[in-house]
Amino acid sequence: MDAVRVALLREVLAGTEWPRATRRFAGTLRSSVVPHGGGLLLVGTEEYEPWHLAAHLVDEAAWSGTPELTPTLVRHRVRAGDPAHLSTGLGRIEAARRGETLLVVAPDPPGDGLLERVHDARSAGATVLALDAGDHDLQALAHESLTVPPSPDLDLDTVQHLVSASTGENALPTARGHRRFRDRLSRLADQLTAPPPARW
Repeated sequence: MDAVRVALLREVLAGTEWPRATRRFAGTLRSSVVPHGGGLLLVGTEEYEPWHLAAHLVDEAAWSGTPELTPTLVRHRVRAGDPAHLSTGLGRIEAARRGETLLVVAPDPPGDGLLERVHDARSAGATVLALDAGDHDLQALAHESLTVPPSPDLDLDTVQHLVSASTGENALPTARGHRRFRDRLSRLADQLTAPPPARW
């Protein structure tokens, strides 16, 4: 259903900057993730956890055959008893190094503590990307950012759908891209009657 939604969103947004902007940002994300390197770290703000984007990227990684797109979701609060894939705290950002990519999703101000960690990760050589609502401090730290200003027509959640779908598409060989996208739509249609995955 999400792939169908993305296709409809692109139709609605045709003629605007957003399809091209999200594909460009997704291309940067895709090319910055080094195969067999440290991989992709994904973090939100204290008030917003991008678990939905994490789940979409896991799916895109599987569908496109690019496991390096599978993110590590970094959380501001990790509780005892959380499953392993939800147990990575902010200290992981401090340990980020060259060859790793840090994607920050910030619909609200990221806060000084997160900004300091992002600064340290960039200084250590990590690539920093930002999906944000216009935070100048975060944009100054990011190698590339995609800003979604407040609007009744488009929100950051919608843009995350477009970016995650485009990231997987960018990983497909051009000659086979359209067929592979149709295959993905068919698989998604088959899953509509199945219960949602429990991993996120």
